Amino acid sequence: MRNNITQYSNYMYAIKQLRRKKNLSQSDLALEIGVSLRTIQLYEKKDANIPIKNLTKIAAYFDLSIAELYLQEVNEAQETYIRRQPFTKNGSVFYPMDHGKYLVMAPLILTEHQNEYIESLVENDFGKSTFQSGFIVDFLGDEAYRAFEISGNSMDDGSIVAIPNKAIVLGLKLGRTALEKENKTMCNKPYILVCRDRIICKWITGFNGKENAVYCQNLNKSPEYQDFELPLDDILEIFEVVKKQL
Repeated sequence: MRNNITQYSNYMYAIKQLRRKKNLSQSDLALEIGVSLRTIQLYEKKDANIPIKNLTKIAAYFDLSIAELYLQEVNEAQETYIRRQPFTKNGSVFYPMDHGKYLVMAPLILTEHQNEYIESLVENDFGKSTFQSGFIVDFLGDEAYRAFEISGNSMDDGSIVAIPNKAIVLGLKLGRTALEKENKTMCNKPYILVCRDRIICKWITGFNGKENAVYCQNLNKSPEYQDFELPLDDILEIFEVVKKQL
């Protein structure tokens, strides 16, 4: 007879089961992770919001990746397991979820490693990134996903669409032909622009066909942040921002 499976779409319940499997109290786990007892009690609630640094510590303690922790499921015997099999595409690892969604663990380019990433593109030698960041996406996409750490406040206007300093965004790579054809559907959206000397996050508001350039806009209207035109020849890669983590 096949057992009925109770599936949990978040890692909060799995943390409790993994802790119990190791015969740990909440106080024991709190001590191992370096947080308070109250913090662990909150983490084991369904609506908990766990900071990425603490989530990383918890996953590592149970010898799991963050993705594996997120996709832990619990059967009626209160045993944790992973039913879905991950797969790799364009340098990212995808974990199938319910309703056609995926947890994608994408290579993360931190601010201090931007120059290394640019050099790897110039030399056509982008290897496996040391860092990853996880996002839930609704589709795979034909091109690569990359995660970028934002530097500076030029895209922070305090609104719901703001992208503040140190935010992590997930970008879906677009082909250069989208820019060269002056695709109007690309306008008024945030993008990561990987240039020859820097990586920036800007809104593209239009195209200058005569100068073969795109109009880049800052959300922050402070005088120190000026809008500008960026020649297409200076752009190595372009990613549409599809998700963000603050």
